[in-house]
Amino acid sequence: MYRHHLRRRPARLTVAAAVVVVGLGLAACGPETTTSDETSHILQAPGADQPEGEITIWDRSGDLFEVFEGVIDDFNATYPGITVNHIAVDIDAKLHNTLITGTDVPDGVFLDDAKIGGFADYLWDLSEVLAPYTADIAPQKLDVNTVDGGIFGVPFDLDPGLLFYNAAALDAAGVDATSIETYDDLLDAARAYKAAVPGSGPIHLEQSAFLGQLQLEMYASQLGTSIADAHGELRLESPEFERILTFLDTVREEELGTRAEYLTPTDLAELENGNQVFYPWAIWFSFAPQQLLTEAAGDWRAMELPAWDAGGPRSGAMGGSSFVLPREGENADLAWLFYEFLMFDEAGYTAVWGPNDVYPTGLNTSIPSYQPAADPGTPLFDPVDALGGQDLWVVATEAGAQIPGGAPTPSWWAGAVDYLGNDIQRMLDGDLTPAEVLSQATQSIQTNLVDRQ
Repeated sequence: MYRHHLRRRPARLTVAAAVVVVGLGLAACGPETTTSDETSHILQAPGADQPEGEITIWDRSGDLFEVFEGVIDDFNATYPGITVNHIAVDIDAKLHNTLITGTDVPDGVFLDDAKIGGFADYLWDLSEVLAPYTADIAPQKLDVNTVDGGIFGVPFDLDPGLLFYNAAALDAAGVDATSIETYDDLLDAARAYKAAVPGSGPIHLEQSAFLGQLQLEMYASQLGTSIADAHGELRLESPEFERILTFLDTVREEELGTRAEYLTPTDLAELENGNQVFYPWAIWFSFAPQQLLTEAAGDWRAMELPAWDAGGPRSGAMGGSSFVLPREGENADLAWLFYEFLMFDEAGYTAVWGPNDVYPTGLNTSIPSYQPAADPGTPLFDPVDALGGQDLWVVATEAGAQIPGGAPTPSWWAGAVDYLGNDIQRMLDGDLTPAEVLSQATQSIQTNLVDRQ
């Protein structure tokens, strides 16, 4: 579990640059399921009530592989004629060459949302099979899987941003975290805490260029924007992004932050000693108090992110994954049935997020993107002891329901870290202003990434 949550999401995304960029060169050449050229890329569901066949599913090794493995028997209770070959694969290293050669192409693959755009030309458009469910899928997850009007991934998790806070340390300092409703309130609370605990840096400032850019997108998601729009056009130079960077720069300038890389030893030490008490991050930070913190394990809690404006959305998306069906897969239509069961059948999503052999109290580092499965009143995982017994399910699902729609992640997103991600770090060094970051990163990304596609 330590390896999965300390490294799975951040580390698997850091390799996105190479995989996404090479994915641009792929050409769709999969089998057709209709006779019309205009619809040959659209997957059709199997016609038989009890289809038969064999499917090959690729997942990364680790805890989620074991979770999905545990659902296969439940799937076969519904579809006994489908044999599932579930294989642990280094997807980032193997998928590209497999699609290029067309040899032993899997029927289904677990893939980061950030990579969908780079591989879309080689994947089945799932618009038709997803049609019965799209009205009930989180808009942001549909949007990141949509490229040129087609939907190229079965949405898996929703990763709402939350504000994690050290309730015990804040109470001892006389700071009421529950009164925080806006980012201005968060700044005021940080100032009050710093006054009570001299030398502290209450708010986490991310020192990784990649994760800093990912966190920036979480903040932007709250404001209904992102680095690029639905057509891949840059929109960094905007009031929304300047507002976000001005907030981060204020934290730096007033020395209200602890600058460290996510869950590295320095970061953990500052979490343990009470110097760092506010952590705006995706739900998967909940792994830290459960597995990494010792002294402060039961002191932390979670709440919705502050809003940028009073009454505005209290969450944004940060990361996420989906399931894709390569067009060269021999039985992609049968693989669709597997993913349909996992994500949209109550037996399937309960087995994924509910108590199981891998997570005895349930998978509590994400929530389903299928809204009927993310009902605040019907929790799939148990309250989290390391969060003082807090019902994280209610907090996360209510936050997730507020995430605005988004746009597809451009294929060059990870490559932008060399410019935007690094320039954010230069701002946190005090070398650039927010406006300079946005102007400089826009020019660099446009010239070196967008114009070279």
